[in-house]
Amino acid sequence: MTERCAWAGNDPLYVHYHDTEWGVPTDDARTLFEFLVLEGAQAGLSWITVLRKRERYRAVFDGFDPERIVRYDDAKKADLLADPGIIRNRAKIDAAILNARAWLDLRDAGIDPAAWLWGFVDGRPVQNAFAALAEIPATTPQSDAMSKALKARGFKFVGSTICYALMQAAGMTNDHVVTCPRHREVAELARLRSPA
Repeated sequence: MTERCAWAGNDPLYVHYHDTEWGVPTDDARTLFEFLVLEGAQAGLSWITVLRKRERYRAVFDGFDPERIVRYDDAKKADLLADPGIIRNRAKIDAAILNARAWLDLRDAGIDPAAWLWGFVDGRPVQNAFAALAEIPATTPQSDAMSKALKARGFKFVGSTICYALMQAAGMTNDHVVTCPRHREVAELARLRSPA
């Protein structure tokens, strides 16, 4: 009998995220930037907390458009800090704005941010074969390298654990346990994916 990853639990929002999005390879720049911001917002919290606020984040962070976020002024930051629909943490909000600047700086330097992030796994999803959640690491050498490189480029809230969560979410690594039906499905999507 196959069972989905235990972390998805029974919450319909979590189950839907697990069954349709988590681990699916994406090199869409906007999606990757969204994950970068949301994984940073999650720091110290549970992912379900962020998922429940995701639609509000998308609304108040202009669809995670770095061109718009980089222009946020003190009035916009005050509005964000007063919005109960998101995580009202000044450092995390400031980090989102700084990260938009760093993201655009990459692009302005002639670097495709999506391809650059995928470069930490050589453009191909890592296919793991974990039997239990306890086997899944919080960090890897690839996430360590990504974290170090992001920090060097001026990004904030990009520790190795956050980077690995981004890699899992964006399908840079397949961390569905082998008993989960999505493990094989995601592996097949990865096989069909051309390198970033």
